[in-house]
Order: sequence, then structure tokens, then C-alpha cells
Amino acid sequence: MTGIVQVNEMGYSMSRTLRRTAALACAALVATLPAITTAGARSSSDTDRPAAEHVLLLSVDGLHQSDLEWYVAHLPTSALAALVRGGTEYRNASTPFPSDSFPGMIAQVSGGNPRTTGVYYDDSYNRRLLPAGTTDCSGVVPGAEVAFAENLDKDVTRIDADQGLSGLPDSILHMTGHPLSVIDRSQLPVDPKTCRPVLPNQYLQTNTIFDVAYAHGMRTAWSDKHPAYQILNGPNRLAIADEFTPEINSAAIGYPAGDDWTNDNAATQQYDGYKVHAVLNQIDGYDHSRSHRVGEPAIFGMNFQSVSTAQKLPTSNGRDGGYLPGGTVPGPVLRGALRFVDSSVGAMVSELYGTGHAHDTTIILSAKHGQSPTQPEALRRVDDGAIIDAINAGWTQSHPGAQPLVAFSVDDDLMLLWLSNRSSAATSYVKSYLLSHSAAANTIGGSATSVGSSGLRRVAAGAAAANLFGVAVPEPRHPDIVGLVQHGVVYTGKMSKIAEHGGNDAQDRHVPILVVGAGVARGMTVSGAVETTRIAPTILRLLGLDPHQLRSVRIEGTRALPELYFPRD
Repeated sequence: MTGIVQVNEMGYSMSRTLRRTAALACAALVATLPAITTAGARSSSDTDRPAAEHVLLLSVDGLHQSDLEWYVAHLPTSALAALVRGGTEYRNASTPFPSDSFPGMIAQVSGGNPRTTGVYYDDSYNRRLLPAGTTDCSGVVPGAEVAFAENLDKDVTRIDADQGLSGLPDSILHMTGHPLSVIDRSQLPVDPKTCRPVLPNQYLQTNTIFDVAYAHGMRTAWSDKHPAYQILNGPNRLAIADEFTPEINSAAIGYPAGDDWTNDNAATQQYDGYKVHAVLNQIDGYDHSRSHRVGEPAIFGMNFQSVSTAQKLPTSNGRDGGYLPGGTVPGPVLRGALRFVDSSVGAMVSELYGTGHAHDTTIILSAKHGQSPTQPEALRRVDDGAIIDAINAGWTQSHPGAQPLVAFSVDDDLMLLWLSNRSSAATSYVKSYLLSHSAAANTIGGSATSVGSSGLRRVAAGAAAANLFGVAVPEPRHPDIVGLVQHGVVYTGKMSKIAEHGGNDAQDRHVPILVVGAGVARGMTVSGAVETTRIAPTILRLLGLDPHQLRSVRIEGTRALPELYFPRD
């Protein structure tokens, strides 16, 4: 490597001098690109000639478009500012709904929304599968939780998912690049036809850019926060040649007992630093561990968690998390997280420049999701468990002997309920209850208050819930009840977090898309509405591949990002 990156016992860090060097390298990279202007713009359908040989995809979870604009305005010499000036920025981009990490990331690599991918959340419910651990499938009633998070790890306490590495966390880069080897299959839902566990990649109903690239003999790599992100492979479980997935919810080594890497933003930055290091190794032509020289991947990248945890934590190391009153200016912890991301991206650009890959690599920066609320004064934390208990109690009282009506729920800053009874009477009862009852809540300062209509502004029930996603009512994966929250409401039993995602709030969904590098116009701003699903066909176009090889693209008609694709000079 070129020496831009420093990794020590405190994780990834960069001095002010190195950050400036990275920013200058970004500016230098931009200056060396072919002089493409909007006057020569052509539609992405004009040619299939490749504009790039490599695409580096970066997801900065929690990052709002407004955060990027604030940062660039206040740090005009930063690496991110240089990229904005040197690329094409989509200022009205949104994630799919629900704005959870899983559908958000899958959208970027498949081109699809939940109606085609079949993935509504990282923790959801399927009415046709059997519960995890089922070994004798005869006579088992269908209906199972599908949890694709830290629960799948063979040992959730270890960052390497019990691979048995010594010298952790410094040795984490030697963790396997094939996460199936660290997934506990007894935690997976079971297919009633085969009576075998359903792997994450098998659960996905569509293919991905990694799958398409693999079919064309291209090498791919990805780094993410759980081994469960093995789902991104799509139908071919070997599509991602190098998949680095250290567990973010494992015990943070060197921090207080019981804390994971999300409880302290310094820990999250340290954790993200390992993935940054992996990407730098890949830019240099090695695998993530720097053990084998394999060449720079055609598609590779990572997700950042530092901004997301900085938005959620009330405090970290004695400093306030989230935003200052009013919700437009990042607080001290969040500003530090943004600087960390800026330094990391600058280091990657510097590495591309130093290895001679600046001219043939395109960078795409976006986010799986945003976060809501940004205004501290708007926060209302509600214990969703009390609401669900009351729904079940009311239903049982009027239907003696009935099983609990809510079979499964996921509630962050939205409410998704799967019911054991899907009749119109049951769905109407739940909708009526939710909209007619108030719920206890507390403010960011801990003061008791209440919210009307269970904290919801809209409830879609039964057929209306299916219509919301564009699927048929019998489809086995979608929730029966979808509750969209009043702005600022967060469902949590912890009563400590100050923001969440998953819902339909603009702050959940309005994220950046920034594209810079080979084949991209400089200094262009696109104000039209686009969705992050358009990243997937764009990546294939840039590489000279046909986006229609993606199933979701064919079904949903997902197009590449507009005003972008140019054949390489």
C-alpha cells in the first residue's frame, strides 16, 4: 500500500496531514479523468461498451443527502468535497421501503424492491417455511421467523464468528472470505419440501450484480457487518469471491465487557477500519487479508456503520450523539464519524491513484438507509411490546381459546405485524385498535408523554398492506399490518436510542448517490427523483454488461441512473 492508512490498537485513523493528502489525491484523480461535459451526454442505452473496468461501491449507512451537503459546504477541501466536484451527484435519491439495511443493500445490488427480492427486513416472517431447528418436517405447521442478522453466527460474542483466530482483533483480516463457514445452520428457517435449512442466498428471490459478474468471469468482493450478508451472492453462493464479514455485534475487544462495536463510536470506527483496510488490500490487487495476489475486483466495496451509530447513540465518550437542536447540524460525535468516513474514502481514492487504477475505476457512494428523527426535540420513544400485548389480550378476550393474534413483529420507526389469523375481521381489528389508542412515550430528555394512534399516522391492513408492496395477498412473506409512524416516533424497549430507520419518513429514505471516476461527467448535479435500485443496472452498464440479466430489472423495469454513462475515451 502507499502508506496513507494507519491501523493501530485504536483502529483506523488518519492525521490531519494525511487527510489533506487524501483530499489532494481526490482532486488529482478528478483532474486526470477525461474531460466529459453534459454537452456530450448520452443515454445509458446508447452503447454497451465498458466505461470502467472496476466499480467501487460504498454504502455509508445513515448518511442523509443533507449530511453530505453540510459536510461539503463546511469542509470544501475535504475528500468528499473533491469527489462531489468531480462526479455526478443525484440530490433527490431515495432508498426502497422499508428502509432497513437488508432491503436497502439488496436494492443496490439487485435493482429490486421487496416485491421482487422477497426481502422485507433483516428479521421477518415467512408463512411457508418451518421454524429454525426443525429436523422432522412431517406435520409441522408452517410459519417461521427469518432472522438474518448476528443470530446466525456460530459464536455471536466473537468478531470472527468463532473461526478461532488468535491475536484478535488485530488478526481479523485473516477471517474467512466465505461466510457460509461461520454461519450456524441450525438458526436458519427450514424448507418444508426438502426439510433442509434455507441459506441466506437461497432466500433471495432474485440474482445480483455479483452473480452476473461471476457468470462473465469477473472477480468480485464485498465487506459488510454480518456473515448473513452472504445473501448478496444471489443464487450462486460462490458469486462473491472474497466476502469479509466480521460481526459488528460481537464483543468489542478492548472495550467494557458486554459492549459490542456499536456502543461506542470510537469502537465502530475501529471496526469499520478493518473493512477499509480490506478494501485497500483489494485495490492493491490482493484478497482482503493481503495473503494472495488476485487482481483488483471488477465489483467490490463495503458498508460503513460509523455514521449510523453516531446518529443513534445519545452520548459516546462524554460527547453528544445525533444532531444539534433543530436537526440540521451534526453534533460532535456525528461530525467525528463524518470525518472518519471522509478520511477513509480519501484513502481509497489515494490508493487508486497510487496503483494506477484511477483511470479505470468508478466509485459509487450511497447509503442503505437514512435515520429519523434528526431533530432531538421531535423524538418520542414508545415501548411497542405493550401495544402488541394489548392487541393480543383484546383479541383473546373476544375470541376465547385463540392463539396470540400477532405471530411476529418488527418495529423500529415503523410497525410491521404478521398475524396468525389473516381474516378481514382480524386485520380490521388490529387497524382499529392501533388508530384508536394512545401509547405511553418519553422524550429525548426522559420526560413522560404520550402519542395518539399508537404513534402512527397511517395503517395499511390486509389487502391494503399487500397493495402497498405491490404483491398478491397470498404471497407468504409480506406483513399483514404496516404502520407508518408519526415523525419522531421510535419503537424501542431500551428507551435510550435517539434515532432509527426502517420507516417511510423522508429522513429514513433521502440518501445521497454520488458517482465519480471512469466514464462519469464532472461537476454534474441531477435533481430528478431516483431510487437506489438504479445503482445495480448502472454498475453493470459501466462494466459493459447487460442490466437485463438481473431478474428485478426485467420485472420492475429498473433503469440505470440518468445522465451518467459514457464510453471510456
